[in-house]
Amino acid sequence: MIRYEYQTLPAPRRERRARGKTSGAEAFAQTIQAVLNDQAAAGWEFQRAESLPCDEKKGLFGGRHEVLHALLVFRRVVNTIAPATMSARAEPSAPAPSVAPAPAPAPTSLFNIGD
Repeated sequence: MIRYEYQTLPAPRRERRARGKTSGAEAFAQTIQAVLNDQAAAGWEFQRAESLPCDEKKGLFGGRHEVLHALLVFRRVVNTIAPATMSARAEPSAPAPSVAPAPAPAPTSLFNIGD
């Protein structure tokens, strides 16, 4: 069985300066790409981007308001059970007898054509 651990990072809100990028969208895409590649180099697999609500304190008197935070979700394998171990547990002590499959029933129709 495969087990995972997860990591979340805040998604970048601004693009980094990039050479040769003419639009803000291209620079922002390159910023996201850099974050994903950095995490992949550390062994993390990108899963999804989420936008989740959070109640945050507002002002000096403790009023609260809801804010949406953009997060990037990553995962990586923690440990696995070897397939040989799993198959040894799953195998029965005696092999099951082989049984030929039953023939498929003839197709039936709700409509009788030609009647």
